[in-house]
Amino acid sequence: MARRFDNENKRSQAWVAFKSVKSEILSQLWRRSRSAPYCPTAPRGIALLFQSRGGFYFRKASAVCGRSLKFFLPALFLMSFVITVLVSSFHPAIAQLPRQEIRGVWLTNNDFATLRERAKVQEAVDRLQQMNFNTIYPVVWNSGYVMYPSAVARNTGIQPFVLRGAEGQDILADLINQAHRKGLLVIPWFEFGFMAPPTSELALNHPNWFTQKRDGSQTSISAAGEVKWLNPFHPQVQQFISNLVLEVVTQYNVDGIQFDDHMSLPHEFGYDKYTVALYTQETKNPPPTNPQDQAWMRWRADKITAFMVQLNKTVKERKPNTIFSVSPNYYNFAYKFQLQDWLNWVRQNIVDELIVQVYRPNLQSFVETISLPEMQETQRLIPTGVGIMAGLRTNPVSMQQIKSQVRAARQRGLGTAFFYYESLWQHASESVAQRQAGFQALFQYPALRARTP
Repeated sequence: MARRFDNENKRSQAWVAFKSVKSEILSQLWRRSRSAPYCPTAPRGIALLFQSRGGFYFRKASAVCGRSLKFFLPALFLMSFVITVLVSSFHPAIAQLPRQEIRGVWLTNNDFATLRERAKVQEAVDRLQQMNFNTIYPVVWNSGYVMYPSAVARNTGIQPFVLRGAEGQDILADLINQAHRKGLLVIPWFEFGFMAPPTSELALNHPNWFTQKRDGSQTSISAAGEVKWLNPFHPQVQQFISNLVLEVVTQYNVDGIQFDDHMSLPHEFGYDKYTVALYTQETKNPPPTNPQDQAWMRWRADKITAFMVQLNKTVKERKPNTIFSVSPNYYNFAYKFQLQDWLNWVRQNIVDELIVQVYRPNLQSFVETISLPEMQETQRLIPTGVGIMAGLRTNPVSMQQIKSQVRAARQRGLGTAFFYYESLWQHASESVAQRQAGFQALFQYPALRARTP
């Protein structure tokens, strides 16, 4: 970790030095070009780059003659040299630099009408690229089923069907190909994590993989309805999840993999026979009757963390440049209620990108949450963003609310990701054209994220 801080500091120092040189050169060029006479004999095709409050623009070299041009050429070579040194020195870290702004959107099961049609996928990708988005998070694991042809699912006996598009196409492969052609990253999203509906083949065929509460009940109510929870401490469950993740990473040209707030366990769970025996063996005591006992909570949270560390290692060994993304709830809630110690994951250097879900309409509450110390700590290390609710079919969100939340996030150096694609334009009081114009106004300039091989 200390080496990582040192490298980050060196990159920051080099970047500051480069910006200083760049500013001086551009300042000199601007002053000289302003005072230079018109020069019709200047070499064609040469343009100078100048900076203004709105960004950068070009001035034709025909306005630069004589001494100005003599100054320009060495300056150009100097800038090229500095840029070359920076890029060659720090190339391995470029894809994970904090200054790369996340502008993402989740593609959910609600977007399946878009995902199954190649033409609609192309339209969606084109639109997102035009709106200056840069990352797509398509769901691949939901309700105990996968959204792609999976040998792991077939061999595990959990999926009696193969989900394909309207033309028989591999939905995930089609999205990746089209998104990459437009320069967008694709980071498949394991939405359900350790959750599964009690009626799924996974729950019915592997009952010993699931955990329970102290009273013996096995379900809880979530935003997805009634669900059971896979036991994150059980080796067969860990192997199953790892196999699914590796299958996506190796079978597809993905840019990363994402886990959200369901890669966790509600604090009431963990009283199944396997976990009770494991805890008793390691601590010489049975689990406390109080599910919020601090030692009991810490033991379970640490076990989940250990699994995530191993999962990260497995993924990186197979494909080192894979972005390991996490999109949890804010930390205090995530740990206390879901045993998800994601801040520890960040500190252990296993998270490459963090997007904290802050789905609340009140702006003051929103701002307070995205200003918490753990957010500031994380964004010094890795690209960090905020999950913003764009709307639901039964609960539309106004463009004004979206704009105010995006501005608040960007003022604090945070990226944004929206839940979910269809609600960007639909399920709102504004027209599609008004919504699109709103997002275009928010993201007026591209913010490209570097892809790594």
